[in-house]
Amino acid sequence: MTDGLESGDVLRAPLIIEYPFSRTTGPVVGAFLTGLREKVLVGSKAQDGRVVVPPAEFDPVSGDDLTELVEVGPQGTIATWAWVTEPHAKHPLAEPFAWVLVTLDGADTPMLGALKATGIEAVTTGARVVPVWAEEREGRIEDIAHWELVP
Repeated sequence: MTDGLESGDVLRAPLIIEYPFSRTTGPVVGAFLTGLREKVLVGSKAQDGRVVVPPAEFDPVSGDDLTELVEVGPQGTIATWAWVTEPHAKHPLAEPFAWVLVTLDGADTPMLGALKATGIEAVTTGARVVPVWAEEREGRIEDIAHWELVP
């Protein structure tokens, strides 16, 4: 008895896998992105007073809703960093730079960014930084072109 397939036949199932829906950013992420476009940084304030940046809809510790937004920064402090000697084409900067976690003034959690610095010796944990804004801003994280050290 045969199953209808000859030896060497290939079974094909032409399928298109897609997710045909779109999602809005919502009030919290939307406010963050709008703030970026306007050169304003915001975070979500938790019930215990912590400020989460980038803002989240839910408290990462308690799971509570986070609806209160507060302005933070624009300056911040480097919490940790990693130097990139040879950037790749998709990196935000073409020359050597540091990935930094920046805790903005008034925030309790850091956000990731690229630090443009003169060299690895210029970067230290605890250093103060400020965002350099893109000339044309669209409400995207790339509206922060990079971070630079405060002189």
